[in-house]
Amino acid sequence: MPKLSVVIITYNEERNIGRCLESVKDIADEIVVVDSFSTDKTKSICESYGVRFIGHAFEGHIKQKNFAAGQASYPHQLSLDADEALSDELKAAIKKVKNNWQYDGYRMNRLSNYCGKWIRHSGWYPDTKLRLYDSRKGRWSGMDPHDRFELDKGSSEGKLDGDILHYTYYTIREHVLQADKFSSIAAQELVNKGKNPRFYKALINPVAKFIRNYFLHLGFLDGYYGFIICQITANETFLKYIKAWHLGRQSRKQ
Repeated sequence: MPKLSVVIITYNEERNIGRCLESVKDIADEIVVVDSFSTDKTKSICESYGVRFIGHAFEGHIKQKNFAAGQASYPHQLSLDADEALSDELKAAIKKVKNNWQYDGYRMNRLSNYCGKWIRHSGWYPDTKLRLYDSRKGRWSGMDPHDRFELDKGSSEGKLDGDILHYTYYTIREHVLQADKFSSIAAQELVNKGKNPRFYKALINPVAKFIRNYFLHLGFLDGYYGFIICQITANETFLKYIKAWHLGRQSRKQ
């Protein structure tokens, strides 16, 4: 039976990390936390669970997760964010995998909690993620801040029952601030990759995003918070493209 490393990256996660660690302590042979020098109680909470705690300057979500994967003792890994935890059903499914590891990677659904409400539509569910994997068969990729683990070509995938429970935002204000932050990171990534979005994308893409999430993905069934989520998500798309367009315009002037 292969041993399992649970790998988590953190920064000032005292509100969430205890719940995350509690959910994995029974299935992990090792828990590795890579922390970006938190100033709150994150470290002391982690140490109370006996984790291997490593300080490392944050270089972006993708680089940080690849670094963290490299710190684990075992190649078979479960990656979680500090604001995530395992449902009982998913925990049981992972225990079965440990006894019979058949695939190179396993996908699982992620169910998000927003201001105390579980969101089952709005483009937020099932939000399938590949989080259980043989680290020798792939690496973290994507475009910051939206990372994803990509298996090498020819690798095999399975799907597990149960959900990652994602405790996203406790207030709407937190979501608004994070959307502004993430849009800045995404805009800079577009520019860094040599992509120069046209101004019209800042007008068309947010509208398309809202229609997709609120109507096609049934965001209206999530009630008041469904509308808020779809609106802020659309606005984040607007900010990403308008910021990228502005950065590109400044670069061309220089």
